[in-house]
Amino acid sequence: MLHIVHKSPFQTSALASCLRLAQAGSALLLIEDGVYAATTGSAAEPRMREACGRLKVYALKPDLDARGVAAKVVEGVTLVDYAGFVDLAVQYPTSQSWL
Repeated sequence: MLHIVHKSPFQTSALASCLRLAQAGSALLLIEDGVYAATTGSAAEPRMREACGRLKVYALKPDLDARGVAAKVVEGVTLVDYAGFVDLAVQYPTSQSWL
């Protein structure tokens, strides 16, 4: 399953809920303000490092660029462009958006 988190982990509990329920072998894609979770030095960094150990974690690079944080990505998070987003949607035919 592809889990897509849209909101900042500092505004909602969507990321925490997703990480609690996501099963090994799933993928997590951070988009929009959700990409803040993938940045080093943030309160979410330990959760992201743990998630990278059991899930495939991706972040949408155009959203990181738009927020000026592309240089601060947690190790283990794979950056994807819009075509990569589509590829993930094809690879994981089931998805869950966490708003």
